Amino acid sequence: MKRREFLAAGIAGAAGVNAVAASIGKSEKAKREYFELRQYHLLNRAKTGVVGNFLREVGIPAMNRIGIKPVGVFNAMYGPNEPTLYVLLVHKSLESVVQAQKRLLADREYRKSAFVNAALSEPAYVRIESSLMMAFKDMPKLEVPEKKSRIFELRIYESHSIKAAKKKIEMFNEGGEIAIFKKTGLRPVFFGETLIGPKMPNLTYMLVFDDMATRDRRWGTFGSDPDWKKLRANPAYRDTVSNITDIILRPTRYSQI
Repeated sequence: MKRREFLAAGIAGAAGVNAVAASIGKSEKAKREYFELRQYHLLNRAKTGVVGNFLREVGIPAMNRIGIKPVGVFNAMYGPNEPTLYVLLVHKSLESVVQAQKRLLADREYRKSAFVNAALSEPAYVRIESSLMMAFKDMPKLEVPEKKSRIFELRIYESHSIKAAKKKIEMFNEGGEIAIFKKTGLRPVFFGETLIGPKMPNLTYMLVFDDMATRDRRWGTFGSDPDWKKLRANPAYRDTVSNITDIILRPTRYSQI
C-alpha cells in the first residue's frame, strides 16, 4: 500500500472508531434518566395541604400522562426550618424536561385547576427552587422501593472544583462505592450529577430505610467495611467533598416513590 493510501485508510479508520465511540456515548447517556428535584417553599404549614392536594388530585396524574413518572413527594423530618415540600420528578429524556411545562399546560385538567390559576393575593407557595440531575452511569435509573413504612435520606455532596466533583462521581462508579453501599445494606434510590441548580458543583443521592434505627445501623456497617476503608484511603479520591447537606424525608401517602 502506498503511503498516501495508508494515511487515508488510517484517518478513515480513526474516524470510524471515533464515530462508534460517540455513538456508544450517546446511547449510554440516552439510557440514563434525568431527575428534577423541586423544593416548594411555602408561606406557612397550612399551605402544605394546598400544594399536596393539587399534586395528589391533578399534578401527579397530569405528569404521569405525559410520561413523567414516578413522582415522589416528601416532607422533611430533619432539615430546613421553613415549611418545604420536596418533589422528585423522573424524566426519561432531556426533551421531557424541556417540553414539560408546555405539555402540562396543554392538559385540560391541569390547565383549569385553581392551583395553576392562583391569584396574586392568594399564592399557593412562595417560590420553587429546582435542580436538574443526570443519573450516574452505574445506576442509570431510579429504583422505586417497596411501598411500606419508610424514610429517605437525601444527601448533597458539594465540591470545591469541577475536577473534584467529577472525581467523587468516579469514586462512586469506577471506584466501586455504589457497590459497597449495596453490599453493606445501604439501599440507593438514585444517584444524580447536578447539571443545573444551586450549590454547584455537586452530586445528590437518595437512600431508603425502614426507620432511623435501621439507618444508623446500616451506616455503621458501611463505615467499618474493609472495602470502604481501602477506597477512602485511596489518595486519588482525597479532598473531593467540601460540604455535605443531609436531609431526612418522609414520603406522603400519595408519593409514588
